[in-house]
Amino acid sequence: MIDRFLKKKAEEVCCTVEVSNTFESLHAHVRFDGGVTVEPGDEVLVHGEPVEVPYGETAYLRRRATIRRAGWLERQWTRATGDFEFMELCEFSFSERATL
Repeated sequence: MIDRFLKKKAEEVCCTVEVSNTFESLHAHVRFDGGVTVEPGDEVLVHGEPVEVPYGETAYLRRRATIRRAGWLERQWTRATGDFEFMELCEFSFSERATL
């Protein structure tokens, strides 16, 4: 019974990977086919060679991805602690002055 709360299921889906390396935007997005979505705690692995996009260009690539679905317990833990981890991302600065 406890296995139901901890076990991860995996599914393979097709996706489109968009990688942009322009002055306006530096980003990478994955869009899954068929309206597939990921939930808190899920892990996504996009298969294929690493993508290198020259400056000033945007690339759209078709790939396969494996989504490992979080179990109930992991999903609840991720929801409960996600806000704290997000705050760690906010601790950055782009200032030019040196700090001691």
